[in-house]
Amino acid sequence: MSRFVARRSALAIRTPCVCARYASSGAFDRNEYGLFIDGKFVAASGEDTQLAVENPATMERLAYVNNATAADVDRAVASGQRAFEAGLWSRASVSERANVLNNIANALRKRIPEFAEKETLQTGRPVREMRAQLTRIPEWFEYFAALARTSEGSVPPFLGPYVNYTQRLPLGTVGLRTLAEIVSRVVNVVVMMQITPWNHPLLIAVKKLAPALAAGNSVVVKPSELAPLTVVQLAELCHNAGLPAGVFNCVPGLGAVAGQALAEHPAIKKIDFTGGTKTGRIVAAAAGRSLASTTMELGGKAPIVVFDDVDVNEVVNGAAFACFIASGQTCVTGARLIVHESIFDELVKKLVAKVRSIRLGDPMSDRTQMGTIISQLHLIRIHAVVERARQAGATVRCGGRRAPDLKGYFYEPTVITDVTPDMEIVQQEVFGPVVAAYSFTDEADAVRLANDSPFGLGAAVWTNNIKRAHRVANSLEAGIVWLNDHHRNDPSSPWGGVKDSGMGRENGLEAYRSYSQIKSVIAGFGNEKFDWFVDDTVRYG
Repeated sequence: MSRFVARRSALAIRTPCVCARYASSGAFDRNEYGLFIDGKFVAASGEDTQLAVENPATMERLAYVNNATAADVDRAVASGQRAFEAGLWSRASVSERANVLNNIANALRKRIPEFAEKETLQTGRPVREMRAQLTRIPEWFEYFAALARTSEGSVPPFLGPYVNYTQRLPLGTVGLRTLAEIVSRVVNVVVMMQITPWNHPLLIAVKKLAPALAAGNSVVVKPSELAPLTVVQLAELCHNAGLPAGVFNCVPGLGAVAGQALAEHPAIKKIDFTGGTKTGRIVAAAAGRSLASTTMELGGKAPIVVFDDVDVNEVVNGAAFACFIASGQTCVTGARLIVHESIFDELVKKLVAKVRSIRLGDPMSDRTQMGTIISQLHLIRIHAVVERARQAGATVRCGGRRAPDLKGYFYEPTVITDVTPDMEIVQQEVFGPVVAAYSFTDEADAVRLANDSPFGLGAAVWTNNIKRAHRVANSLEAGIVWLNDHHRNDPSSPWGGVKDSGMGRENGLEAYRSYSQIKSVIAGFGNEKFDWFVDDTVRYG
């Protein structure tokens, strides 16, 4: 281990980064979580200092989290700036940074069972889902640690007696924001601001955090007020694993206060936002005023295009996974099932039977297959969209109502047919367990229907014809296309959308580069004397 890592780890052991009031460990068995600023938990400065975090499966309070004010955001940004300027992280070697990122991955891996339980309690997603998802998130820190170690500059072919080399430098302080209400909440990061949603609190925070840290930046995160608890504890975990104080600050609070303050802060150098398209436009406008760069993963309405040469049973299983994982609360949910007319009736019949067998219930039970909607407000919104579709002439084949025998915010998985491409249920993001199914006649019709959307994040093609699979994939207006699958993700694989689904990419080399800026150094090695103002001097070259 490098002296840098040893020094930071020893400091973390000698100087615990929690005060008694906000001590953190174990399950949600205490009353209050503070803000995490400058390597320790601190209290918010305002009068309305607490936000209640609810368990959507029981409608009971889990804990309180401190409610950051604009002044608290300033504190967090200032902490990030001080850390950046001090250089303990921003000017550390890539090997030193990589060692700490690997320490974070190891510490996180040891606590996956604990964090999976906490994610389940605050999001209402089944614990079996969260275990599967969180088991992989340490890979993001490991991947970007390796990428930082191996990334190289370039030597462009510069004309004349010169050598030109490039190097990548961190941006500064970045912002991460988490979406709390659909299209209205975000997570921010210092010098870079990153905005992440409540549906995957840890996963999306880590997807943004790992490349930002690997590139040497400071980060300020404003997690969703609906699911902030694990992200706050992630900040503490990172500090204890060797991340210097101030490099990762976390300020839970309301999007309209803390989120807006971060988005508009002039010291933020990059905004990385995951959330609704409407909010994305507002955040982008704020970024433009301070000339901050942006990465935006916004809304989606992913088509699943199914051709007639498939195994229908296999597609039914794949479509159920695509549509109802996370109760449909993902940006790449397979919300539009576009099926060849010759197998449409058979597939829909089998899908409805499959959907009716999905077990809703206690998210902490291993038998539960689908959990809750995040909040009462969001459940009401989902049901209103379904009702408007019904009134417009669509047929609800199953679901379409709040689960009658369950206490929490459970909404039955819903399949809707008899829709037209111009209906709201087809064109607009529902962000819930609702799929609209309709048919196509031929390949050209399938591509036309799939692309008839303002969004372009994810898409899927199901066919056994390999030529057709690649041909259609190349024709779809989407940033991600799965062939005979859905939802698959990897730290090395670019993730992002086109059209109203955003700009820029998470994951992979594209993400790492987006958190850095390039410097070009040009050195002359010629022996000729040069005087620009002497007659007949060669002006260029």
